[in-house]
Amino acid sequence: MSVDVAPAPASATGARAPVAEPAHPATSRRTTSLVTGLVVAVVLLGVVVVMSLAYGSRATPPSTPLDMLLGYDAIDNDHLAVLTVRLPRTVIGLLVGASLGLAGAIIQGVTRNPLADPGLLGVNAGAAFGIVVAISVLSVTTPSGYVLFGILGAAIASAVVFVIASIGRDGATPVKLALAGAALTAVVGSLTTAVLLSDQATFDQYRFWAVGTLSGRDLDDTAALAPFFAVGMVAALASGRMLNGLAMGEDLARALGHRIGWSRALAGVSVMLLCGTATSLAGPIAFIGLTVPHLARFIAGPDYRWVLPYSMLLAPILLLTADVLGRLVPGPGELQVGIVVAFLGGPVFIALVRRRRVAEL
Repeated sequence: MSVDVAPAPASATGARAPVAEPAHPATSRRTTSLVTGLVVAVVLLGVVVVMSLAYGSRATPPSTPLDMLLGYDAIDNDHLAVLTVRLPRTVIGLLVGASLGLAGAIIQGVTRNPLADPGLLGVNAGAAFGIVVAISVLSVTTPSGYVLFGILGAAIASAVVFVIASIGRDGATPVKLALAGAALTAVVGSLTTAVLLSDQATFDQYRFWAVGTLSGRDLDDTAALAPFFAVGMVAALASGRMLNGLAMGEDLARALGHRIGWSRALAGVSVMLLCGTATSLAGPIAFIGLTVPHLARFIAGPDYRWVLPYSMLLAPILLLTADVLGRLVPGPGELQVGIVVAFLGGPVFIALVRRRRVAEL
């Protein structure tokens, strides 16, 4: 008995149309695992946000944020504390953490240096110097006023580092970028110190900002900077494929059709916007951009199309957790988040260096 089998549809030229091959099961399982991990990170971030709203140096019941959402009472001191103090610093922690995590992942991808972060390439130092000049010369006192000077300082520092590293036959190699960034950071840091020592009023204003803090800002300041955050994050998330190309080396990336100059320009713009805006709002916070991308790569692997979203979620989890610890651990007072992150990030940085040295041996 014969069985009729329908032939594959033919194209206009008479050739049979190709049949799409099903996705490899291992690839499908990997994608499902990564998506599940992102969902878990979102849930964990939601838990940390609730903790940030519920806990602080002022003792309030954990149910206070929910009570405030269900029925805000303007004369309730607990509701006022959540709305005017904890909600702004939580929103700032989300934006600043996501920005620093993305910026760190991009810089490590562009330089192909796992120990790189915005501080290493002079970006944070340039942003800080621009803001110090704004305070000293123009008497700027608000984060919305800081941001343009922070972005301008970060842009100039990034451009100078790239130009210096490009000198020579090999161009801007990862090692030359790191060395140029370290040298520029030292120079700009000296200039910043010189300005501060010559202007006591600027120093008094700068020293509270420089330690790195999520407090002392309101939602109006955050709303004024939201467009800068949004553009920087969109540009960063769009650079995943280009970072994958750069990770293979410039020659192979060119052979695969990647435009190296355009890739670095897009990455540079996103880093300048993210670091300049985050620094202007919360001050220079170290180690977030260094440690979080390593954790993201440990979970997601080397594909930057996944590393970037993971970094964007894990960084605010770390930053807000450090902020909550800074409120609760000291007792009646609180530690600024920049200090807590440094305590948490320092040992991690040492472990990364030791692990890298062992791997090289």
